[in-house]
Formats: sequence, C-alpha cells, structure tokens
Amino acid sequence: MGVFGFNLFGLFGRGRVERSGYLLYGLAVKAARQPMLYADLGVPDTLDGRFDLVGLHVFLLIRRLTNAPAGQKLAQALFDAMFNDMDQNLREMGVGDLSVGRKNKVMWEAFHGRSHVYSEAMAVGPEALAEALARNIWPGEEQSLAAANLARMVYAQDAHLTRLGLAQLQGDGPVFLTPQEVFA
Repeated sequence: MGVFGFNLFGLFGRGRVERSGYLLYGLAVKAARQPMLYADLGVPDTLDGRFDLVGLHVFLLIRRLTNAPAGQKLAQALFDAMFNDMDQNLREMGVGDLSVGRKNKVMWEAFHGRSHVYSEAMAVGPEALAEALARNIWPGEEQSLAAANLARMVYAQDAHLTRLGLAQLQGDGPVFLTPQEVFA
C-alpha cells in the first residue's frame, strides 16, 4: 500500500477489538497524511516525516484510550496494528527479512521515546510541546512557528479526542479534526 498507507489486510481474521485497532490506525494514517500538514506546516514529506506524524496521531489516540476504563485493550490493538503495518511497509520497501525486526525495533523505540517526551511536554505546556516537536520533526532546523502551530493542533486534537466516547472511537467514523477545523 505504499509508505505508511493503511493495509486493509490487517482487518481480516481479527476479533472486534483488533479490527477496531486497525480501523483507528487507518484513521490516524489518514489524519497524518493531510496535505496541509506538509505544505503549510512544512513537515518534511519524507519517510521520517510521515513516521513522525503517524506516530503523533497514534500517540494521541493511545493517550485518549488509556484514560478510558475499557480502552487499554483497544490501545494495545492500535499499537499492534501500527507496528504490523510498519513491518509490512518495510518489507514492501525491500528491506530484507533479517533486517525487518531490527528496523521495526528502532521505530518501536522511537515511537515510545517520542510518546514519553510528548506526554511530559504536554503536561508542561504548549511551548514545551513545540520544542519537543521541533527537536523530533525538524532536527537541527529552526521551525519555531511551524512547531508552535503543530503544538496547537496537538492540543486541539487531544481536547477533541477527550470529548469522544469509547463507542465513537471504536466506530469507523472520523475521530480527528481536519487541519482546516483546527486552524479555522
């Protein structure tokens, strides 16, 4: 399906929670691929840039789900769907079987590291989150305005996801605001 596209084959032969995890992952990928994020915010449209935005959206969903009493299993299913898709994408890009596990582990560690940093930064405030986003998405570049706008989007998405019930998150409807809704 291409780099960090959604693989529908993950839906077949799965239980309800696993299917919901794959559907949520697909919605996170769709939200992360919004052209405005790359064109207007200047997120690099590269493998790393895509990974960062997919990871950021998955982080927000997992953050929301882990705050719901019944959300733990769905959060795990979402995480599993993400890394099953990462594995498939690596294989499609021609990474050899012996290297896939190692590369997937590197991405797993990057995701966990970013999730931890973003969570801590969100507790401090928008400026701290913007700094964390800048370090990860635009390493070595000065992107304070873009990072501040992305931080604004993260807080808006987080507040929006908090308002959604678990049933809404397990459906197949949109769960993320569009960038146009955030920046209107």
